[in-house]
Amino acid sequence: MRIEPYLFFEGRCDEALAFYAEAVGAQVTMLMRYSDSPEPPAPGMIPAGSEDKVMHANVRVGDTTFMASDGNCRGEPDFRGFSLSLTAADEAEAKRAFIALAEGGQVLMPLGKTFFSPCFGMLTDRFGVGWMVIVPA
Repeated sequence: MRIEPYLFFEGRCDEALAFYAEAVGAQVTMLMRYSDSPEPPAPGMIPAGSEDKVMHANVRVGDTTFMASDGNCRGEPDFRGFSLSLTAADEAEAKRAFIALAEGGQVLMPLGKTFFSPCFGMLTDRFGVGWMVIVPA
């Protein structure tokens, strides 16, 4: 059994996938648009003109997979109550990822030494996804 996050970007999935590719080396391993589906979306499920939005994508970062979609393409995504934790190999990798993910977002706790890590910080990226970047002790 395993748990994989599924992120709904509500119309900004292509933008998010490009951002994560640049920021943390994310690789899209599968992508299907609503227009590619063998069954069209139910009437009213997505707004007219959203046919080329992402219905489903599998994304790999390092040895982790998450899934993503434009969901119902209704506007701003809403990510509350969780954060993605990115474990970096060293402080240089943590700093690079943190700076990249924070671009256009908000730093909640700057990278720094803590009692549990030589390098830890928290941020919300430009899409509203929370991140915790950590180097293991």
